Amino acid sequence: MFVSGVESSTSYSLRMLADSMQNLQRSVARLSSGSKLAWIGEDPAGAGISIKFDAEVSRLQAARSNVGNATSFSQTQDGYLKQVAEALDRMSELSVLAQDTTKTASDRTAYNTEFGELEDFITATKDKQFNGISLFNGTALNVTTDSDGNTFTADGINLGDADYTALAALSTTTTANAASAQTAVGNAINQVATDRATVGGNLARLQHTGSALLAYQDNLSAASSQIKDIDVAYESAHYARLSLKVQTASAILAQSNVLSQSALRLLGIK
Repeated sequence: MFVSGVESSTSYSLRMLADSMQNLQRSVARLSSGSKLAWIGEDPAGAGISIKFDAEVSRLQAARSNVGNATSFSQTQDGYLKQVAEALDRMSELSVLAQDTTKTASDRTAYNTEFGELEDFITATKDKQFNGISLFNGTALNVTTDSDGNTFTADGINLGDADYTALAALSTTTTANAASAQTAVGNAINQVATDRATVGGNLARLQHTGSALLAYQDNLSAASSQIKDIDVAYESAHYARLSLKVQTASAILAQSNVLSQSALRLLGIK
């Protein structure tokens, strides 16, 4: 019975040592990788959730990129519209100056030359593009709002609108023409004010959408991190405990072997 007891003790020590070594190896894997899921069998459900969270975080990042590009598009639109508004402001001024009856025909011709150049600038702006996409053909943008690919529509701006194209037929060569020009330019000014307000609304929506996507992305990243990332302080302490258990189990096993050999010698078996 004594020998059997010694063998049982040795077997138990071996099992404890094997378990401790296995746990120690997993702890080393967690510490070296920084992940609780270095061995996926440890938390299969958590691993599955983390994979889905990580994929959604990637989609959110892509959606934020789309929103950022749409923001740049709208900012470019507004930059051009600001210049159009300034051109229209000067054209309005020129049309009033040309109605001054103390001015000569030569003076009005000079005003008309500048007026025409400004109108040419507005016409040329109509064809401006952003990455090959027209800025001012009136086409709306469908902008991604979430990780599922849902979108909102950013209203388009059309510099081919009648209030803008009417400018091409204007002149300030006579007081009558200048008066007509003043009215038409006033209409274009009202239109560019509406267009800039539209772009401003688009930008406000894009800003809030981008902020919401960032907040959601941060929260999902934190949730995924909670599942898969180790607590270094805790894992280091856990590693120290396991290391001590391995050392202790090894020492006990060695002592068990000594006792086993001694018992066998006493019984004359070895």
